[in-house]
Amino acid sequence: MGPADDNPVEPAVVAVVDDDPRVLEALQDLLEAVGLNVRLYTSAEALLESDGLVGIDCLITDIGLPIMDGSELKRVAKNERPELPVLLITGRHELAKRQLSRGQPSEELFRKPFASEELLAAVFRSIRRA
Repeated sequence: MGPADDNPVEPAVVAVVDDDPRVLEALQDLLEAVGLNVRLYTSAEALLESDGLVGIDCLITDIGLPIMDGSELKRVAKNERPELPVLLITGRHELAKRQLSRGQPSEELFRKPFASEELLAAVFRSIRRA
């Protein structure tokens, strides 16, 4: 019997969408280090074209994506899967302020650079609620 046999529960799957490969790599390292499965996408379109909303437990997306931005991706994701937790990240503080003014919960919005511990806490909170 190996370690996988001891824990029959599959790790949660987190999809990350960001057009910056450095951010994708850093988030992949962070999330995998705590035992989560990670799927990476460089655009909202890549996620949607690959049925990326199927089988995930949490979505982390950059707001400032080209073509379809993270806010629109969140709307699409919530239409298809209302229960899916979506966390928004951004390096542009004016976009963060706009999201907060539109009623985005502050615990679901992270400004780059953000504290790894805070993002992980939000991911685990959102997975438990889903």
